[in-house]
Amino acid sequence: MKMMFRNHISRRHLLQFASSAAVCSALPVVTTRPMSATPAMLASAIRDLVGEATVKVGKVKLEIPPLVENGNTVPMTVTIDSPMTSDDYVKSIHVFNEKNPQPNIGNFHLGPRAGRAKVATRIRLADSQKVTAVAQLSDGSFWSGSVDVIVTLAACTEEVP
Repeated sequence: MKMMFRNHISRRHLLQFASSAAVCSALPVVTTRPMSATPAMLASAIRDLVGEATVKVGKVKLEIPPLVENGNTVPMTVTIDSPMTSDDYVKSIHVFNEKNPQPNIGNFHLGPRAGRAKVATRIRLADSQKVTAVAQLSDGSFWSGSVDVIVTLAACTEEVP
């Protein structure tokens, strides 16, 4: 028993495919890179949070390694010196950066029953930059702490000249 295989591609289908390929190859390839935040955007984001209030330096301990090889998973811990009682507690913690596409990394809301004024997570950093944490206390005051972080590039992502 002899079997024959026939190719069912008609001339019309072949021409349609060829013209589609030609049109697609003529289109420009557009890649967009998200706009990075700037130090001015960092200051503006903090001003939007606190309004006219004064931000004091202190009480906020921001722990981030000063040198990280991979900016995709950077460990971060923010601790605020507070007794966390019903009369004196941390209401919120806000973390900002100066070079990621968005200046706000995260917002954490706490109450007196949180026990400790501490948050720990991993963040992404696009480049070497300053990271700032601002805490709002129950008395309405704002406190901050900052850390400069150097992000190095892994060898596989370096650009070859």
